[in-house]
Amino acid sequence: MKLKKILILLEKGVEDSEFIYPYYRFQEEGYKMDIVAPQAKKEYIGKRGVHFTSELSPGEVEVDDYDAVVIPGGQAPDRMRIHRDLVELVIEANRLGKVIAAICHGPQMLIEADIVRGKTVTSWPSVRTDLKNAGGNVVDEASVVDGNLVTSRSPADLPDFCQATIKLLALKKV
Repeated sequence: MKLKKILILLEKGVEDSEFIYPYYRFQEEGYKMDIVAPQAKKEYIGKRGVHFTSELSPGEVEVDDYDAVVIPGGQAPDRMRIHRDLVELVIEANRLGKVIAAICHGPQMLIEADIVRGKTVTSWPSVRTDLKNAGGNVVDEASVVDGNLVTSRSPADLPDFCQATIKLLALKKV
């Protein structure tokens, strides 16, 4: 039986709750969570001061070994998207049909990967114009699933975000 694994992306300024909540919630569902950041084994400080340590760099990741990629928000996605290898990881996950779950400012990485065109998505209000300009159909809902993408607006939506991602992962297993 294949090990159930999810990548969670990390950079300085991540919205702490949007990293912590999915990290543990998906473990409760039996997923091994691997933390990938621009540099492996480096400490990154969240927006609210929590210290996180990356495990892998993008070059150490074989995307096909994972079921999903989670992109927390905060200031981190704006920093993530300047790292081409992190963007390529999202592009590859999308190409392989992996679940990609992005919350709050996380959809900035979906824009950079050019994978929102024609998709219904949501995000933090300040990212919505960018999503629209990237060709997305933007709505204001707690959680939106379109194909392999799950998007949500804010930390308040974390329960819906995780539930929608878990449901989509279960459908992908069928």
